[in-house]
Amino acid sequence: MSAHAISTTVGKGRYVLANARQQSLLIAKWRALWLLALFAAITICAIVRLGLLGMFESAPRGMSLAEALLPNRGEIVDRKGVLLASDINAYALWYNPEALDDGPPLVKSPEEVARGLKRVFPGMDLVKTEARLASGKGGYLRRRLLPEEANRVHELGEPALEFPRESERYYPQGSMAAHILGFVSADGKGRVGMEEVFDEQLTDSIGRGAKAMLSIDARVQGALEDELGQGMYDSKAKGAAGIILDVDTGEVLALASLPAFDPNRIDRSAVPNIFNRVTNQVYELGSTFKPITVAAAIDAGTITDLGRRFQSNQSLKVGRYSISDSHSLGASLNVPQTLIHSSNIVTAQIADELGGNRLRATMRSLGMNERPYIELPARGHPLWPKGDWPRITTMTVSFGHGIAVTPLHLASAYAALVNGGVWRPATLRKLEAGEVPEGRRVFKASTSARMRQMLRMTVAYGTGRKADAPGFRIGGKTGSAEKPGAGGYRRSSLVSTFAAAFPMDHPRYVVIAMLDEPKGTSATSGQRTASWNAAPVVGRVVPRIGPLLGIMPDETRDIDISDLRPLIPGEVN
Repeated sequence: MSAHAISTTVGKGRYVLANARQQSLLIAKWRALWLLALFAAITICAIVRLGLLGMFESAPRGMSLAEALLPNRGEIVDRKGVLLASDINAYALWYNPEALDDGPPLVKSPEEVARGLKRVFPGMDLVKTEARLASGKGGYLRRRLLPEEANRVHELGEPALEFPRESERYYPQGSMAAHILGFVSADGKGRVGMEEVFDEQLTDSIGRGAKAMLSIDARVQGALEDELGQGMYDSKAKGAAGIILDVDTGEVLALASLPAFDPNRIDRSAVPNIFNRVTNQVYELGSTFKPITVAAAIDAGTITDLGRRFQSNQSLKVGRYSISDSHSLGASLNVPQTLIHSSNIVTAQIADELGGNRLRATMRSLGMNERPYIELPARGHPLWPKGDWPRITTMTVSFGHGIAVTPLHLASAYAALVNGGVWRPATLRKLEAGEVPEGRRVFKASTSARMRQMLRMTVAYGTGRKADAPGFRIGGKTGSAEKPGAGGYRRSSLVSTFAAAFPMDHPRYVVIAMLDEPKGTSATSGQRTASWNAAPVVGRVVPRIGPLLGIMPDETRDIDISDLRPLIPGEVN
């Protein structure tokens, strides 16, 4: 074959190949166009179908389809938008004895099916389940199944075991903030906590799906619960309570009552733990009341010289009663030393000079005679001495006996004690700048400034040393009170509390930690008092939450106590 013929043949081959490639590309383009057209048609059909459903088909409970697609109940979030409660679609296990048209309701015997269900759900009552299946009565066998559980039940091969999808309330943080949130009962109603408070808002037909925002910070809440739990474990206490409060707004950043419960699993074992120790249980909170008494006396002018000394080595006899200290604190104490060493004898003398009417008026201004101010439904009523306070009542109330209040009462009182003297109600709603209540003045600003100094000194040099966290300028007061019982106080049962605020050069937050009936253990050096168990809880919590709240440790700063330091020469290292 000539070179020309070969060249012509090669050229024709290249032409044919190029033409084949063009045809393949053209076919591929047409296929892609047809595929896109098919998808477009399916999408249009779906949109039209949804529109027709919305126009002509009824949604559950007479709602529009758009409403039906929303959750049954709105979400609850923390102040940063972290999800705390929401609705989810879950499986349930339903027994339908009419699933098979002919013959018995079950393929296998009720005993075999019950054993199969027991393998999937180890906690299921075998006898009751078998009896239920044998009865032929339909209904729920279990609520809120995991998908893998539903699959395992399906493998049993029983058509009568069905898996309806239904809306369930879900708490992604588990037991965290359970006493704040509460739970939703089987009838769809909010119970106990903010679920009950927000019930109408969360289920409103217009606002369904809208978020309800709380004042709490989930990170701070977690830290408080963690450290309270550790303190409870270390001291073998039967319960614990704590709260973190913004001193300028009254917003609750965290509120915890232990033992907690899981709102995802409300059963008989959880019922006792639903009780809220922070807002619903009243306690005699002991020496944490002493700073309030001192502040009232400074405000009233019965104390004008903080260096004035009071006798402290002899018990006070009032009728048939005697007031004493746990141990000798020396012949005399001045006012700062009284708080540093926590003297009942001297505090009672200060209250005696102040008088019952003025002390009672201060306590009333702090809301100690009323249920605590907060949105939660469960709020305990204080045990408030009625009528005019006799001398002995005035003295005992001054150091936290003879009056019982909630830890929340104490938190709000300490906020007023350190924020310049203004009491505001506590709230679990996040407040905007213009929503902060004006509050009411209880103490003079100058009195509040003095109390900040003395509370800081109590942590630096006194019973609150174990709460001191370097750089956070914590101030506070311990309180260890015997619990009342039949025939008097029970020496073996204490309520240990530490009431604190930080940073004391510019207070931002109050922190309360309380342990119910702590024991002396190796972790607490065999001691049961607040100095050894509640104070360390605060000392661990503050360094964890401070940076989260924008307060970094700074050991170059502190509140100025130079004018009071000469009054405690023996305390300064």
